[in-house]
Parts: sequence; C-alpha cells; structure tokens
Amino acid sequence: MPALTPDRIAELDAFLIELNRAAAAAILPLFRADHGLVDKGGAKGFDPVTEADKGAERAIRALITEHYPDHGVIGEEYGEDRPDAEFVWVLDPVDGTRAFIAGLPLWCTLIGLRHEARPVLGSIGQSYIGELYIGHAGGSRLMSRGQSRPLKVRPCAKLTDAIIATTDPEACFRGAELGAWTQVRAAARLARLGCDAYAYAMVAAGTMDLVIESGLQAWDIEAAIPVVEGAGGLTTNWRGEPVGQRGGQIVIAGDRACLDEALVALKRSAR
Repeated sequence: MPALTPDRIAELDAFLIELNRAAAAAILPLFRADHGLVDKGGAKGFDPVTEADKGAERAIRALITEHYPDHGVIGEEYGEDRPDAEFVWVLDPVDGTRAFIAGLPLWCTLIGLRHEARPVLGSIGQSYIGELYIGHAGGSRLMSRGQSRPLKVRPCAKLTDAIIATTDPEACFRGAELGAWTQVRAAARLARLGCDAYAYAMVAAGTMDLVIESGLQAWDIEAAIPVVEGAGGLTTNWRGEPVGQRGGQIVIAGDRACLDEALVALKRSAR
C-alpha cells in the first residue's frame, strides 16, 4: 500500500468527506430533538453523552472497517482499536455535546488521521449549518453550500489586536492556568467563550486569532491540527512546543508573533 503520495492524500480526503456525511446522517435528526441524553460523569460532575455522539461514531467506524480494515481507530465513545497501526483515525463525533444539548449550532464533528503517529489529515464539520473545514499539508479549504474555497489565517502581530477564545475558563483551567488565561484575555481586544472546536475553524478561516484550551484529549485536537496548519497557522502546547498525542494544554494561533506574546503568560503555568 503506498504511503502519502498526492493521489493517496486525495483518496483519503474524499473518504473523509464520506465519513462526515455518515456522521451528519446520524447526528442531524437528533439535534434539537430527543437525543437520548445520559450523564456519564457520576461523582466527577456532569459529563453528557447522547445517542448522536454514539451513533455518529458507530457510523464512522463502520465505514473505516469496510474500506480500510487495516487502519486503527481511536474514538471518544468506543475507545481504541489498533492504535499503533500505520494509519489511525482519531474521532470526536460531537465535540461540544453541551452546546448540542442546548440547541446551539457550535458543536462539531472532528475526524483526524494519523500516519506513522503524525496528524496528516483532518476535518472540522458543522453539519447543521453545512460547513466542512478540511486540511492537510497541501492546504486547507471550506466546503459549504456546494462551493469550496481555500482557508488562510490572518496576520495579527499584536495580542492587543487579537480576537481570542476558550471554551469555559472556570471549568477548564485549574489553579494558575486561570490566572494565565485572565492575563492573556486582559491584553486581547476581544474574547469569546463556549465555541468549542468551532473556534479552531475560525482561526483557520481568518476570523479569530488565538484559541487557548487545557485538559484536552487527543480526539479534541488532532483533527484540527492539519486544518489550522494547512491554512498557515500554528498549534503548540503552552510551552510553545509541538502538540503530542496526549492533548493537554493547547494553543492554536494564526500568527507567530501573537502566539509568542500569549506564551509569555502561558509558559508560567505550563505542565
């Protein structure tokens, strides 16, 4: 089987679109409907999962098994299957389940592909509004309403000019992390909360400049890395280092200079 030739990337890119369509077919009938909410958090606190999360991951896994039985899968809902394979799909079928159960169209389907342990292809899909952001080393694009256009981050050399985001600072940041976020937010022009992975897509699209998160799992971030980097952006941990396979403390940025300013505060709380 050939590795990552241009033809191979094109084949996998087309399959990624098919996976998003299957996920959307499982999710959309349950959005703003009876979605079968279950709290899987127990004593640890509210941690929602719905039949949309589970049904979409089942649909994605079934297609991968059918078309690429030698590929591995890591998913939020159903765990790991051959995680050391040459190609491994990393899935979060509904990133932003809290937004989903609240009826807010900010949730996304995240589908990423590792090749030899490195993220090489990814998508951020918001099927309710009909947007699919896809990226790889050859570039990133938005597919929407039957059209496709390239994605490019925007220049933003100063943090004071930046639009930044995080999901929920009170819930996601622990101890000194909250102070670091507060310092960055105080310097930035504008901050938005509760956008989940949709904020990553907005950095790639050039409408936002910086996203800061902590406590992420691999499925929360890996799909976004090729999308953001394919659009000219950067993804690092809070030390400014490459993102590993464990998630953790993450920064997504469109401009290196803006990222470097934010890292001055974030490095003090890096783990």
